[in-house]
Amino acid sequence: MIINILAAGGTAAAENQFGLTQALKEGGIISQSVFTILVVMSVVSFYILFSKLFEQQKIINQAKRVRSNFWNSTSLREGSAKLEKNSAYKQLVDDGLAAQEQHSKLTDPVEAHDWLHGSLARSEAAINSKLGGGLAFLATVGATSPFIGLFGTVVGIYRALIKIGASGDPSIDKVAGPVGEALIMTALGLVVAVPAVLAYNWLQRRNKSIAEDLSAFSNDVLGFLASNGAVRPSIGATTAPAKAPAKPVGATTTAGQAGGVQTRP
Repeated sequence: MIINILAAGGTAAAENQFGLTQALKEGGIISQSVFTILVVMSVVSFYILFSKLFEQQKIINQAKRVRSNFWNSTSLREGSAKLEKNSAYKQLVDDGLAAQEQHSKLTDPVEAHDWLHGSLARSEAAINSKLGGGLAFLATVGATSPFIGLFGTVVGIYRALIKIGASGDPSIDKVAGPVGEALIMTALGLVVAVPAVLAYNWLQRRNKSIAEDLSAFSNDVLGFLASNGAVRPSIGATTAPAKAPAKPVGATTTAGQAGGVQTRP
């Protein structure tokens, strides 16, 4: 029985003349090259997606720790020591402290605020540039992969027309293989492009949120440095608004009765 099942499966596989493997064989070097390019694009796109998600989540977790305990420190150096070694927020703090030390060594008169602001902005831009690495490839894949698949489609249809002209028999069995190959290339181009575009937009939105948090933290560090520690963000938990005291039942009843008396004619 098992032998019969295997034999039937082998026969079915042999009879499948319009599968992907057969289409690539019939398509030749052009179809195989298009297929390989699209597969490589898809693999690299998913690698960028997952690596960037990991990198972004790492910075988001760092932001939570900064909000919880960084500003409890008495100085920026003490707060910097609490952060991770490769933290983006630690980089901002260290660059701000380095800029403060460098300002005293300047020979030209430069405002301390302008010098610190420029140094922190440069550090922030470097972090954002690192976060944006690889997104250009996703945008390129999303824009070009449909056209690469369309190129394979055009080649497949052209081969189908050549077969019809050479054989003089426009039957379906003569053109089904090339046309099927052409449709496969079109579908593959879309399958590669759509996830790349979605990943690009999603990562860009997360990068924007991270950039806003970094900018706010950079502004807080600038205020701390420019005021010698006198200005720092509030770290106390927001207190819930006090509830209005409940009215005594008697007072409510009396008020209701008074209201009732006033409404009588």
